[in-house]
Amino acid sequence: MTLITSPSNPRISKLQTLHSARGRKKHGLFLMEGPHLLETLLNAQLWPHEVYYQPTLLQRTAEGRALLERLLHTPALTESQLIEVSDRVIEALGETQTSQGVVSVLTLDALDPAVLQQKRQPGARPCLLILDDLADPGNMGTILRTALAADVERILLTPHCVDYYSPKVVRSAAGAHVALPVETNVDWETMSTRIASHCGDHVQVLLAEAGSTHMYYEQDLTHPFALIIGNEAHGPSPEGHRLATLPISIPLANAVESLNAAMATGIILYETVRQNAMHVSTSSSKEHH
Repeated sequence: MTLITSPSNPRISKLQTLHSARGRKKHGLFLMEGPHLLETLLNAQLWPHEVYYQPTLLQRTAEGRALLERLLHTPALTESQLIEVSDRVIEALGETQTSQGVVSVLTLDALDPAVLQQKRQPGARPCLLILDDLADPGNMGTILRTALAADVERILLTPHCVDYYSPKVVRSAAGAHVALPVETNVDWETMSTRIASHCGDHVQVLLAEAGSTHMYYEQDLTHPFALIIGNEAHGPSPEGHRLATLPISIPLANAVESLNAAMATGIILYETVRQNAMHVSTSSSKEHH
């Protein structure tokens, strides 16, 4: 088993370039830092390209010890893919202030949306979520996590969105990358095709926009629809406006102009969850009568 003790080792230097979008694109790799994300990967049987770990740091907790044991006995990972490193090296690899002892390296195509879609339980998922030039990595990660919890169909990202694979997005998404189908760099022509395919005969594209007189909770969210969330500073793009069939807003009191993008997305997605739960409940009570 390989052991690396110097942060200036060429392999480590290469991995440090993955903290930038340019480095990720050049090498076709990205990082997932921490035990929770590695465990999520192993549970989903998505095998990392490589895993760099510091045993002493992992062994500080019962969960870390169990994960280390599991990691070293996962048949799908060969010895050459498991690289033990020193404290200095694991600190150099990570972005968090205190390393949790493990960093996984994945290929950019490891999260193929078609593959992730096949792994999901079958079911009706009305919402197709479109993020239109979203800029903040924390917002992106929070939206990914919320969208997975609210069981959206998939997420489409416009080409100018913050990098889906950036460490800050990956960290704040807390494992959503592993389970939620996301298509990146989707142009508006492809977007139209995806929406038509999702919605069928009745195309409904809702655009979250402060100031609209149409409230989000007045809409029927039980049938397939697309929801566009725009850029935090500038709002939706002209293309997003053209594609929308209806702008919707969230009521705001006390002269508050708008909500954080992730918060607004969560409110609308959970109205979808509420309406669909009511719809299922009403349908089943009719059947019993």
